[in-house]
Amino acid sequence: MKITYIHHSSFLVELPGFYILFDYTEGTIPELKEDKPLFVLASHRHGDHYSSVIFDLKKEHINTRYLLSYDIPKKEVPQELLSCTDFVMYGEEYHYEAFMVKTYKSTDEGVAFLLLAEGHWIYHAGDLNNWTWEGESDSWNASMAKNYREQISLMKDIAVEAAFLPLDPRQEKHFHLGFDEYMKKVDVLHAFPMHCWGDFSVIDKLKSMDCSAEYRDKIMEIREDGQSFEL
Repeated sequence: MKITYIHHSSFLVELPGFYILFDYTEGTIPELKEDKPLFVLASHRHGDHYSSVIFDLKKEHINTRYLLSYDIPKKEVPQELLSCTDFVMYGEEYHYEAFMVKTYKSTDEGVAFLLLAEGHWIYHAGDLNNWTWEGESDSWNASMAKNYREQISLMKDIAVEAAFLPLDPRQEKHFHLGFDEYMKKVDVLHAFPMHCWGDFSVIDKLKSMDCSAEYRDKIMEIREDGQSFEL
């Protein structure tokens, strides 16, 4: 399995039989083999996770299919692409010839994706995270933590080979909470930080913290757009 970090929360996963592109909005996509199907997944409608530019990919790669979160407006999909577009709801399971995908309710908008593809469990959080913020009330932050915990507890018995998890510096001292809890609740082999807003220093910051001692060697060190990893 080859994973390429595209930009922000976007990754391209290449498996022997097909490609999976998560939350693409901008950045350079590696050259794709024409005979391999491309599945384009968008976790929700926010502009840093979804852009209508994804529909241009069909012109370049004819064997493209779209899986979009329910909150993305259907009217934005070109009429001629509706037949190769599915809208997914949280709390559901969808089966395709290439893979199976489970969806989870985001603590912000849309869904998170957990795929079983060619024997690999692959997780993309979208905006499912413990969004604890300075300035919010204690009750609001407690509710956020509870809702996050409930969703990730549904994955506790699954061995995830690659997990794409938010690590957002805007949360200040709380930046690591969601990432840390996921790593301690779910069996993850390789963890890819995302949603860093270009500030990759938070990766080293987390790896230097005592809380990450048991999993820091599993954190992939992303330094720039276009970086690739062979798993």
